[in-house]
Amino acid sequence: MPNDAVPNDVPGPDGIDGYGSAIRRRDNTAGRDLSYPPLPEPLTVPVYDNHTHLEIADGEHPLSYREQLDRASSVGVRGVIQVGGDVETSRWSAAAARIEPRMLAAVAIHPNEAPDLEEAGTLDDALAVINELAAQPRVVAVGETGLDFFRTGHDGRAAQFRSFEAHIRIAKEHNLALQIHDRDAHEAVIETLLRVGAPERTVFHCFSGDADMARLCAEHGWYMSFAGNVTFKNAGNLREALFAAPRNLLLVETDAPFLTPLPYRGRPNAPYLLPNTLRGMAAHLETDVSLLSAQITANTELVYGRWDAEPVTAAFAAPNDEQNPDQAPLGGLA
Repeated sequence: MPNDAVPNDVPGPDGIDGYGSAIRRRDNTAGRDLSYPPLPEPLTVPVYDNHTHLEIADGEHPLSYREQLDRASSVGVRGVIQVGGDVETSRWSAAAARIEPRMLAAVAIHPNEAPDLEEAGTLDDALAVINELAAQPRVVAVGETGLDFFRTGHDGRAAQFRSFEAHIRIAKEHNLALQIHDRDAHEAVIETLLRVGAPERTVFHCFSGDADMARLCAEHGWYMSFAGNVTFKNAGNLREALFAAPRNLLLVETDAPFLTPLPYRGRPNAPYLLPNTLRGMAAHLETDVSLLSAQITANTELVYGRWDAEPVTAAFAAPNDEQNPDQAPLGGLA
């Protein structure tokens, strides 16, 4: 769970174990424009959202995760990686992916959660749950995990390192991709990956390094996923990194509901706004949007596989004929 979100006391619109919108943005009412931006022009070549948080409610009238996915489908966003950040949201992500064909899941303890769990003596228990979830169908990645020296002080760093190393081992044990959260910790993240041994498919979510770091990632075959902040006016270093990154290692994401791309910065983000970021990337790279879409789609399927497999529904109670599927509770949570 990102640190820019807090538990939501209001049941979610989907009613799935109360987690249709389990979390609400902490800055949801901080003078922001709370309306969702309009639909962008549809892409002619579909893409995937590498990293999103559909369980987090945002906006004056939050969209359910199915509403978000329906909007995404209408503009050429074929599927998403739904990312957990603690035990609760990782369970939700794994369960929702099992019934939603447009969703695959990533599970982890966010680095900023690790120090609190360590202090409470429950970090090992939480990591054990992540290890169990990593074995579930349609869980394709371990993440987001990594290091965050921006929000966590020196006292919490030992717990972050221990958690990060454990997640790396879990990803390798289950042959899953690794999604990395790296904030103000580039050197330490890279050192840890090299020391422990990076999984074969390692992804820097919301890449925040410079061109030199992009070239270093390329040397090791690590993927770089760019979010809406690559379109921000003050993101020159990110655009230089984008230009330096090999096209076959590029991914794209929303990190929704955060990092809404221009011209809607600050408003609620959702997977359907991915085309705005993709078009910004294509403009900077001076390439055709469709060509970039095709390359990123191929890259995404190399990392996670295809979304074609049918979701596993047998383990869950099906809604009755009178029941709205959005109101049907999920069962079988690990």
